[in-house]
Amino acid sequence: MRYNAERFARNWELLEKWRKEGRLAPVCPEVQGGLPVPRPPAEIINGDGPAVWEHDARLRNIEGADVTEEFCRGAQITLETAQRHHIKLAILKESSPSCGVHRIYDGSFSGQKRAGEGVTTALLRSRGIRVFSENELEAARDYLAEIEKQNLNECEE
Repeated sequence: MRYNAERFARNWELLEKWRKEGRLAPVCPEVQGGLPVPRPPAEIINGDGPAVWEHDARLRNIEGADVTEEFCRGAQITLETAQRHHIKLAILKESSPSCGVHRIYDGSFSGQKRAGEGVTTALLRSRGIRVFSENELEAARDYLAEIEKQNLNECEE
């Protein structure tokens, strides 16, 4: 579900398969951080996720409120969830200020996007979790197969 409470109309058979296999741990970092649904859109101002963690950028919503603390708290809770469940890969929502994998909105609230990653993506990557966007499900599937093969080989040794 998106920040504005809209659902995505896509049907992802692979995600449904993983859900049935119990492989998914659905989270929304922004909600985990204390933000409501729906909520005003937010964007990273003067940077991207790594810059937020370095205290060089902030998150503001379209109304001007600083929501950096909520985004960082949600990212931290998401990381703790991933570590507790031994998660090696995450599939996150492209363009989100939390979850953008390759691009995020540019901070002007004009609908323009730029290269960059979200706050949660940056934190997960910094802790060794491989992050994919919802547009990279096949690559995520291949990485999962690689992990499983590696685990199998380790067990046989």
